Amino acid sequence: MPFTVTSPAFADGQPVPESYTCDGNDAPPSIVIADPPEGTRSFAVIMDDPDAPAGTFTHWLAYDLPADGNALQATAGKTLKNDFGRDGYGGPCPPHGHGSHRYFFMVYAVDVPRLDVPGTTRADLEAALQGHTLGKAGFMGRYERASSDRHPKAV
Repeated sequence: MPFTVTSPAFADGQPVPESYTCDGNDAPPSIVIADPPEGTRSFAVIMDDPDAPAGTFTHWLAYDLPADGNALQATAGKTLKNDFGRDGYGGPCPPHGHGSHRYFFMVYAVDVPRLDVPGTTRADLEAALQGHTLGKAGFMGRYERASSDRHPKAV
């Protein structure tokens, strides 16, 4: 069977519930892993929004997530700064009235328990993943914020 990841919070391609966004608790949704490649020792996650006005916006960079069990332990690993400028998860938060954005959650099966990430950026994580990725799987959610007179919280 192929490596797959899903979330019990929402189906692939469906709306992300508000509780996982900047308008809610801003906490990552649960991620369920099925059939990771043999030899997987840890996982990494990159979540981004390719529909952001200024180009792809990175919401979450996590790595060294334990490979035990079928539920990704999102808080058990290490994180890097997202494009909000803070470590950890930053939920969907498109500008008000900008329409529906797509949020891609990509999970990487890694052949080592700990990656040597040489810096603090997405490019550094992607470089560390090269040569250590056994497979990757993902899903996508959508989120839209209605028009508002307020300034958007983020892009």
